[in-house]
Amino acid sequence: MSDSRFLSLEKLTLSYGKNVAVPEMDLDIAKGELVALLGPSGCGKTTTMRAIAGLMEPASGAIVLDGANITRVPANKRPVGLVFQSYALFPHLNVYENVAFGLKLMGVKGKDLETRVNDGLKTVGLSQYATRKPAELSGGQQQRVSLARSMVMEPKVLLLDEPLSNLDARLRLEMRTELQRVQKESGVTMIFVTHDQVEALAMADRIIVMLDGHIEQIGTPEDIYNNPASDFVADFVGFENVFERVGDTIKTANGDVAISGDIDDATKGLAWRPSMVTLGEGPYEGTVRGTSFAGGTREYLLDTPLGQIKAECDAALPAHDFGAVLKFDLPVAKAAQLARTGSL
Repeated sequence: MSDSRFLSLEKLTLSYGKNVAVPEMDLDIAKGELVALLGPSGCGKTTTMRAIAGLMEPASGAIVLDGANITRVPANKRPVGLVFQSYALFPHLNVYENVAFGLKLMGVKGKDLETRVNDGLKTVGLSQYATRKPAELSGGQQQRVSLARSMVMEPKVLLLDEPLSNLDARLRLEMRTELQRVQKESGVTMIFVTHDQVEALAMADRIIVMLDGHIEQIGTPEDIYNNPASDFVADFVGFENVFERVGDTIKTANGDVAISGDIDDATKGLAWRPSMVTLGEGPYEGTVRGTSFAGGTREYLLDTPLGQIKAECDAALPAHDFGAVLKFDLPVAKAAQLARTGSL
């Protein structure tokens, strides 16, 4: 076992009755990594996390953690922590008692118990809230209690199920930073499940993008954001203008359109973010059918011979009215070149 294969899923198949949710997944996660399982509802990310936690039994394959096969080890015997989306705090216990609960079940007591609980509360910045009940805490503070409760158990892997989904926008930003800090300071291997690409891009060392139980792409946030491998990944991370490529054309809603530029022979598709569309000049024309002010930018939805195109420009520029006809271009030099299409 090497640090790069600290946690390995080997041909892991997960099923609900006769329905296969995840077929033969192979995945290696390094010691100390912060990894995101990213994808839409039903893609298999939560099912995968439940299998790692021991909450469902694989149909076949293996889960190996730190050199030990834990595939058939009961959930309560695995060195794996789980932070629930709902926090799952005991409302009648105060913060200290909630964090201490699992340790007491393990037989930890006395000075050792006190030290580990206090250290856990200090790690998440809640030492001064030890005597408060969960109802007296904000959502972000409750999430920290749940995190501390898992951390004090000293797990080898910590799993988080949609950890920020119950928080408002401001608290989500704060908790992203908090989770990163705790993970880096503790060195625990952390895997979090999310359907929010912004959250995954902001927090993770690596992102595993999933679709229909399969891994679509694995990479750093920069890899996923700038170099999506498929039309699904491109669309999921904000390339809203995605086309299949056939020779020197792209397939559009109204037929094939010729393109020119430096395109790799293996490229199966081209994708442009709205910000990559040149608006106001170019060989194509479109009619404004929607507009949206987004602070520093203004977004447009255009009806065009290529189908609907989403474009974006500086909000300081004069706005275009509904029904206006605009020229535009899709510069090949700016496009992401996709290795696979057909997922959408």
